[in-house]
Amino acid sequence: MSTASTRLPEGRYGRSSDERADRKLKVAGTVLGAVLLALVGYFAYHYVAQNEISAQVITFQASDDAVRVHLEVHKDSGVSGYCTLRSQSANGAEVGRADFRFTGPASSIDKVVTLRTTAKGTTAELLGCHAG
Repeated sequence: MSTASTRLPEGRYGRSSDERADRKLKVAGTVLGAVLLALVGYFAYHYVAQNEISAQVITFQASDDAVRVHLEVHKDSGVSGYCTLRSQSANGAEVGRADFRFTGPASSIDKVVTLRTTAKGTTAELLGCHAG
């Protein structure tokens, strides 16, 4: 006795619904992946291209009512902006915060600024720099 085949003859009835669903999922996944990649590229470009001012704290020296901060700023020529610094005490409380403006044609500025504090500061932290 022979057994009957339960498979359909290949090529006779077109693709099965599972094959069509798999193809649609692959296309949708490819499109969503491309959109996500484009979005990440867009935000990365604007973060790098629009960041016209960068800075770093070289050293700092704390006293009872102020922190002297040696700040190195790199910016595009002719761009003005400001950098925000803060200082914290030994227990982590914020004791001082201030914005320091940078203007002029120079693209590199090496400056010592004084951050006034309400108590002895133990840190000098650069929170960020912004153009404008």
